[in-house]
Amino acid sequence: MFAMCGIDCSKCEYKEKVNCEGCHAQKGNPFWGECPVAKCVISKNYKTCAECDDFPCELLISFAYDEKEGDNGKRIENLKTLR
Repeated sequence: MFAMCGIDCSKCEYKEKVNCEGCHAQKGNPFWGECPVAKCVISKNYKTCAECDDFPCELLISFAYDEKEGDNGKRIENLKTLR
């Protein structure tokens, strides 16, 4: 299962560490708080960013390459497989 932003939830360290159910189950509010990427996806009535005409947008890119929590674009590559 992919998160709205493309993170592979089955490989995420937080899934079991903090019992994260993922952004889909949490309606855009994962364990760490409100997610702006998830809120954007929800507002457009999509399942993931892959459905958006603006994919990959600046918001998603900033999350994917965030120095602290990013994954060097892996989530974007995951979403490309869904397109």
